[in-house]
Amino acid sequence: MDKMLYIAASGAKQDLMATSIRANNLANAQTTGFKAQLEQARAMPAFGQGLPTRVFNVTESPSNNYESGPLITTGRPLDVAVQGPGWLSVQTPEGQEAYTRSGSMTMTADGALQDSKGNLVLGENGPLFLPVPVTNVTIANDGRISGRLQGAPANQIDEIGRLKMVNPALDTMKRRNDGLFDLKDGGIAPQDITVGVGSGMLEGSNVNAVNEMVSMISLQRHYEMQVKLMKKADQMVTSSNTLLRII
Repeated sequence: MDKMLYIAASGAKQDLMATSIRANNLANAQTTGFKAQLEQARAMPAFGQGLPTRVFNVTESPSNNYESGPLITTGRPLDVAVQGPGWLSVQTPEGQEAYTRSGSMTMTADGALQDSKGNLVLGENGPLFLPVPVTNVTIANDGRISGRLQGAPANQIDEIGRLKMVNPALDTMKRRNDGLFDLKDGGIAPQDITVGVGSGMLEGSNVNAVNEMVSMISLQRHYEMQVKLMKKADQMVTSSNTLLRII
């Protein structure tokens, strides 16, 4: 009886964890540059001083879906979408370097480039600060930022910075709690000049909302089955106790 109850309770717990991963994906179906989390369950024997007679399951997110999302045309000169493999580099408020596919940028009053979460966008030599005032800002395919500086002729466009774009191996990257990515070893990825961007567009989330909904329904059904097993185990224990009282 205890084996049945243990297995059912363990399964219900893991179903809830898997549902939370799927729900997070679904909640970010419209988040720019979001990469869906993958989830899987596997059996794990419980080893102790006796024989491994108990087996429980573990739900984990071993990796992420790194496929590119759909391109959304915005027309904003500070919106960029990474073309193919690669990442944009940003600096978190803690001063750490992290990576994102969300290329929605804004410029502060002092000329600092920020992403949609307020992180500083990094260039080849650190955070990017554009000289202000500056007009006609454009971002080329190779990440070079150009614009017309104050006092310059109307037809003069100067290069004022370059985005730091990287392309580390995907198996060396991990998701942070804030949705950004960094390297598993805590290192810093080098600039990769082969990474390109498209200006005036953004990369949408690669979450397939229909698949996520189907998976959540399946997990809910499985959770309900585990709860029924726990109730059945309780009924069997109650029946056994009744028999013992009769004897």
